[in-house]
Amino acid sequence: MVTGLKKLCWQIPEGKFRKANSGTPSIVERVMIMNEISSKSNAPLPNRTPGTATQIGYMPGFGNDFETEALPGALPVGRNSPRRCAYGLYAEQLSGSPFTAPYATLERSWMYRIRPSVKHVRRFSKIEMPYWKSAPNIVRDVISLGQYRWDPTPFPTQQVTFVTGMRSITTAGDVGTQVGLATHVYLANQSMRDEYFYNADAELLVVPQQGRLAIFTEFGKIDLEPLEICILPRGMLFKVDLLDDEARGFVCENYGAKFTLPGRGPIGANCLANPRDFKTPVAWFEDRDGSCGVTVKWCGEFHRTEIDHSPLDVVAWHGNYAPYKYDLRHFAAVGSITFDHPDPSIFTVLTAPTAEDGTANIDFVIFPPRWLPQEDTFRPPWYHKNIMSELMGNIHGQYDAKPQGFKPGGISLHNCMLPHGPDYDAFENASSSNDDPVYLDNTMSFMFETRYPQMVTDFAANQAVLQDDYVDCWEGLQKRFDGTPEGNWSESKQEP
Repeated sequence: MVTGLKKLCWQIPEGKFRKANSGTPSIVERVMIMNEISSKSNAPLPNRTPGTATQIGYMPGFGNDFETEALPGALPVGRNSPRRCAYGLYAEQLSGSPFTAPYATLERSWMYRIRPSVKHVRRFSKIEMPYWKSAPNIVRDVISLGQYRWDPTPFPTQQVTFVTGMRSITTAGDVGTQVGLATHVYLANQSMRDEYFYNADAELLVVPQQGRLAIFTEFGKIDLEPLEICILPRGMLFKVDLLDDEARGFVCENYGAKFTLPGRGPIGANCLANPRDFKTPVAWFEDRDGSCGVTVKWCGEFHRTEIDHSPLDVVAWHGNYAPYKYDLRHFAAVGSITFDHPDPSIFTVLTAPTAEDGTANIDFVIFPPRWLPQEDTFRPPWYHKNIMSELMGNIHGQYDAKPQGFKPGGISLHNCMLPHGPDYDAFENASSSNDDPVYLDNTMSFMFETRYPQMVTDFAANQAVLQDDYVDCWEGLQKRFDGTPEGNWSESKQEP
């Protein structure tokens, strides 16, 4: 039965919108479509703890106080720092917030490790990462004002890891004052192996587009694939190995307040990204001697030190400051079931707030498969100018407002107060359609949105594959005003 459903799903043409009365896939079929999309590598579905929906190796929940141990009895009971820890471990706290932060934003984890972190660094040497930029980074001869779109960034011929293959696209704000962000594309064709990294400037939101990753952290292991995301906290050591030959994706480097779930307002307690669907890894450690390198990003500069052991030696931990991952296929989209297109904020997965309510340092927004049932409505996103700056990426398939040219792996940028909206084809199709409900499948795009203007890097302006003709996508839009209430639709594709 399952095989038959799978075969039926793949008979549906790619990039097509399905009407409710024309062979609409069932819920089971739609889930299988998205699972198939994410597993071109034929990876098995995640193992789950018997009798539960929890993946083996992960703990469910968002912002929870977790506790986990890789060896029995490694966690002290009822205290944080005993005189002597079990197994001869060292107790150490990693704080993600000031000690006196309000309880709602107070973040820390206690770790019980083979060596304290002071043994994981020695004297540093500055190194160059010429393609990884931090804000402020204003390039004199680069014009950031404009509507821009890029093809997928090609893989380099030389060997690069997740860190050395980072290519900055935009920066915003100021890394030194801890506001704003940087956006990047990562390209990797080599595992990090004995090289480790932590970012003292920011937390990292990782969005894979091609290739699976194995992320080894101080808190545990995270397996990540396209259509999943993960958060790597500021100050946490990790390394990234490849599960496929090559990997490409997007990274949002958040200098400001950490990502959290958005307020749902009248939506209530359910839908959007539900807390239970976030997964934090269980404790895992390496007890391994040998030459290792540790690279640190600090105040926009990179420093490297060498040690004689693996720094991923946390045997047990408890707290609420830890990495986590989330499967975008679990996002419960909401929208209008009568008329009009709601604001894109209804698709917010995570938000990094500022002191001004409702004005985010960063919003992470997705555009997943969903139904469009609105009557007498222009269903794609409307034409718009916005105080926020929007960088979009395409993970998979086709984006409904830009059916041509926005390729998987591609990026677009619409800076603050610059007009943008559906291209000519999207406008013609949407304004000529009828009221039949439509299911958008074969799609997953996202947006890094910030209150700060995003400055285009030299790499993005001069080395990445910039589509010089992107602004021409609106060229075909015509004047339809002729003084009559009906307007002039004589050259439209068909009458609605």
